[in-house]
Amino acid sequence: MTSVRHQPRGALARLFSLLIALAACLALTSLMSTASAHGVADGDKGYIQETTGFLFAPFVYLGAKHMVTGYDHLLFLFGVIFFLYKMKDIGIYVTMFAVGHSVTLLFGVLANISVSPYLIDAIIGLSVVYKALDNLGAYQRWFGFQPNTKAATLIFGLFHGFGLATKLQDFQLAPDGLILNLISFNIGVELGQLLALGAILVAMGYWRRTRSFWRHAYTANVVLMSLGFILTGYQLAGFFLV
Repeated sequence: MTSVRHQPRGALARLFSLLIALAACLALTSLMSTASAHGVADGDKGYIQETTGFLFAPFVYLGAKHMVTGYDHLLFLFGVIFFLYKMKDIGIYVTMFAVGHSVTLLFGVLANISVSPYLIDAIIGLSVVYKALDNLGAYQRWFGFQPNTKAATLIFGLFHGFGLATKLQDFQLAPDGLILNLISFNIGVELGQLLALGAILVAMGYWRRTRSFWRHAYTANVVLMSLGFILTGYQLAGFFLV
């Protein structure tokens, strides 16, 4: 994949980069103080625990809501499509992510695999760091080779889906209609992903047509990497301190 070729220069560019990074970090810190990346709202949690039988529309809604408000998913998707211009390429990468996400969401709940959600979410934070470094061309400079980006997208998709599965296991889902409800939830997740992806692509389309895109592409991925480290540190702190 393409990497950043031009870095911002000059005092004004460095100041601009610092302000962007500071604003993004403050915004994410504020957001994380009220909810975790895979958290489910109390009202939704109560609804999930009290329902029985197959309920297609409500679980589709809950899945879509989770994806649209899941900032870790959105950050990763933003990194994945940052340098993708062809819809064919975007479709391939998003499909790889969706397949991974779907497999572990269903398998994790049905197999009742229990792993600390803090550790899973820390890995998800590292997936954001990985993608930002990939966009910056770090692996080619540091190690002299380019990792398989499609395989990495699939693997991290597995962790993203498993992250949600660890949360759903805490809600004591009714066995009546469980499989169909999980499939409905996953359909909602993928619909939400398409909505979020559409919004990101529209914004990226406008930005790419401006002269500032290449000038600030490096900064944007440095900020993305910083946010990934913040996500990882936040989850590791929860694992060791909570």
